[in-house]
Amino acid sequence: MEFETICVRGGEKEYDRTGALSVPIYQTAAFAHPGLGQSTGYDYSRSQNPTREYLEHVVAALENGTEAVAFSSGMASLTTLAALFAPGDHIIVSDDLYGGTHRLFTHLATQCGLVFTFMSTTDAALVAAAFRPATKAVFIETPTNPMMHVTDIAATAALCRERGVRLIVDNTFLTPVLQKPLVLGADIVMHSGTKYLGGHNDTLAGLLIVRDGALAEKLRYFSMSFGTGLSPFDSWLLIRGIKTLALRVRRQEENARRIATWLEGRPEIRALYYPGRKEHPQYEISCRQAQGFGAMISFEVADPSLVRQVLENVRVIRFAESLGGVDSLMTYPVLQTHADIPEEKRLAQGINDRLLRISVGIEAAADLIADLAQAFGD
Repeated sequence: MEFETICVRGGEKEYDRTGALSVPIYQTAAFAHPGLGQSTGYDYSRSQNPTREYLEHVVAALENGTEAVAFSSGMASLTTLAALFAPGDHIIVSDDLYGGTHRLFTHLATQCGLVFTFMSTTDAALVAAAFRPATKAVFIETPTNPMMHVTDIAATAALCRERGVRLIVDNTFLTPVLQKPLVLGADIVMHSGTKYLGGHNDTLAGLLIVRDGALAEKLRYFSMSFGTGLSPFDSWLLIRGIKTLALRVRRQEENARRIATWLEGRPEIRALYYPGRKEHPQYEISCRQAQGFGAMISFEVADPSLVRQVLENVRVIRFAESLGGVDSLMTYPVLQTHADIPEEKRLAQGINDRLLRISVGIEAAADLIADLAQAFGD
């Protein structure tokens, strides 16, 4: 099946024989046994639920994975993933990444004895030099949040294979519509399903997609033990959202390209970060490994006073955290998504008091540009 058909039909596996067009929500905690020592395949929804299972099947197919495991949030998926590692294990991590991920990893380093090296992963030679005997994984965001750095997935995967190390890629920003890390050699793909997969800012979810079925079983065991599995209703919301995933992401990217071009000519903008600009340092890598550049734009205003002015005057665009939904949202990373990162580290990454981030939605691009123009004071 083609990608768009999988989004709508969920692939070829059938879960319902009633003819229902909408996947049933199996809103139950437990399932009855046919007899002693017998099971329908479902026992308790913390372990597995048919609605969640259907979602996992769809997402695995979209990412060209063997299996997917769904969690109650993106952070729940990362917390469960951490159970794969033991005290003393070393993990190389992109230094520019979502603040919640940074917070979790630094907490794990302190409380669980894991060792993290935060560094730029855009240079494969630097990544190669960072490996240690205890290195067990490389974790990258690409593009990164919020500075839009791009890592060469295939080159990084080759480094990891040579050393027997897992490559984990957060694919939240581009989704399988535009980028497929498993095809490029990654071992695990992570999504905050709250964002583009759900697409409507109405649920929290996380996904891990793998090529190795044995690894999926480990993750399921951890999820069952920790109680981090996604609920049936939230699973259904993601199933519904994914039906329009391809349409939404492509429209959002089209809008983002137009907005980025408009922002380039504004005197208020001191720096613009969008992978789709030819001036972007990793533009060629993006063209090689992805089918698009996404709908996330960060920019730095020339005058710090413009931050308050813009945030308090946008009307079509909403001043809110999160991203990836049909609504365009603007975020102030220094006080929101990246507030827990120490100031020295934030500033070293370029996350300063002039930086704003836009998640471009599906509204008319002309309305979004007009909204930005009036917020700038036109």
